Amino acid sequence: MQTPRSERRQFIFGALGAAALATGSTRLFAQEWPTRPITFICPWPAGGTADQSMRALCTVAARVLGQAIAVENRAGASGMIGAKALASAKADGYTIGQIPISVTRFSQVGTLAADPRKDFTYIARTSGQTFGIAVPAGSPYKTLQELVAAAKAKPGQVTYAHAGVGGATHVGMEEFAMAAGVQFNHVPYKGGAEALQGVLGGHVDALADSSSWAPHVEAGKLRLLATWGEQRTPRFKDVPTLKELGYNVVVDAPNGIGAPKGMDPAILAKLRDAFRQAVASPEFKAVTDRIDAPVMYLDGPDYEKYVNAVYQKETVLIDKLKLRELMKG
Repeated sequence: MQTPRSERRQFIFGALGAAALATGSTRLFAQEWPTRPITFICPWPAGGTADQSMRALCTVAARVLGQAIAVENRAGASGMIGAKALASAKADGYTIGQIPISVTRFSQVGTLAADPRKDFTYIARTSGQTFGIAVPAGSPYKTLQELVAAAKAKPGQVTYAHAGVGGATHVGMEEFAMAAGVQFNHVPYKGGAEALQGVLGGHVDALADSSSWAPHVEAGKLRLLATWGEQRTPRFKDVPTLKELGYNVVVDAPNGIGAPKGMDPAILAKLRDAFRQAVASPEFKAVTDRIDAPVMYLDGPDYEKYVNAVYQKETVLIDKLKLRELMKG
């Protein structure tokens, strides 16, 4: 006959045994991971510059991990549909994706129902983007100064295409407009590819985008007036930056790789290593060179610090540009 004390002892030993079994099972899961293909959420349309760079990274990372990585494009809402899907996924390592740095902005204006400071696991910052302002070859605006002069003479009448309200191209152009003391009329599209077609088709005066304009500038169909980086882009050395032209505006919007919050540290370590190798690969360099994307690698912990710093900067910028009002309009 068991006494109450012996029953309690059996319960405690049983609970400890179950906990040990669960811990061992979790550890074994992490050691064996991945045992099946991984889904990578790209929050942009297929074929764009971000999609191209993410696919190159996934090809190399898949080789390192020994499992396929299937890229799933979930475009819309300036990248926030994909970002929300990533934040809401199961944190088992089988769903990862690109985190646009604009999550720091959209989470504060209410477009993204997630907090980048606590709802993501950060794996790596990968590369930035080369943004610029381009006009059709037949445009009357030969220089950025002429575009600015026209906007001053006709407030709100000079139009520009961009990849979505509140995104890097929209906010960057509005920040430039504020620095220049002018007012443009922004025309939002669903992505950079559609914005490019809007300009090539003559529907808008100018394009604010990452380097989707590059091949068309080289082909003589578009004229590049300025780029937005700290330095001139190597492929277009004759084109000045906004800073060179007297506007203290720099936009490079680095892309990063992340996952849902709560991932097992052992799985995270494998992903960090895989994408560290992917960023350093010749395959990735070939793509970044082709799309003029500067490599801006940061490992997961430093990338998380960077995101938190940008979040604070965006808090100021949102108020400065009255972005909440712009997005409501």
